[in-house]
Amino acid sequence: MNLTAVQKTIKKYGGKRPRMIAILQDIQAEYGYLPEDALRMVAQETGRPLVDVFGLASFYHSFSLKPRGKHLVSVCLGTACHVRAGAQVGSEFERRLGVQPGDTTADGQFTLETVNCLGCCAIGPVVVIDGKYHGQVTVRDVPNLIKGCRGEGSKAAHGEAKAGRNGRK
Repeated sequence: MNLTAVQKTIKKYGGKRPRMIAILQDIQAEYGYLPEDALRMVAQETGRPLVDVFGLASFYHSFSLKPRGKHLVSVCLGTACHVRAGAQVGSEFERRLGVQPGDTTADGQFTLETVNCLGCCAIGPVVVIDGKYHGQVTVRDVPNLIKGCRGEGSKAAHGEAKAGRNGRK
C-alpha cells in the first residue's frame, strides 16, 4: 500500500495537536476505509499511542476498519422503525444481498449495516442508501432499491421520495 497520501494528510493537519478526526476522515475518503498500515503511520507520525488512534477510529460509526462496498445501505432499527417492520426490511436486505449487517457483498458492490436511529422517525422504517433517505420502506420495496443502485429499475428505486400516507412527499 502506498502511504504517500497518508503522509500528506498528516502534514496538512500537523502541529502540536493535530486534528485527528480530520486526518482519519481524509484517509477514509482516500481509501474508502481506514487501513491498518495507515493508522499505524498516523500513530507514529503524530506521537499518539496506536491504541488511541484505533480507539478513535472504532468509536465513530462513520469510520470503517474494513473496506466498504460501492453502495452503503443503512437500515434503521430504532424503536419507531422497529414497530413499523424495520427488522423485516433489514432481513430482506440480508436475504437479497446475501450478507449480514457489517459485511460487504463478494462483488464489493454493497455494504449492509444497521443503525439504532436515523432521527427521522415519522417516516419510518427508514433506509439510507449512499446518503439518500428512503422513508416508509416495505419488504416489497427492497428489490427496487437494490436495482436502483445497480442502475436498473423504476424511478422510486432511484431515490425519489415516496409519498406519505397524507399524499405529500
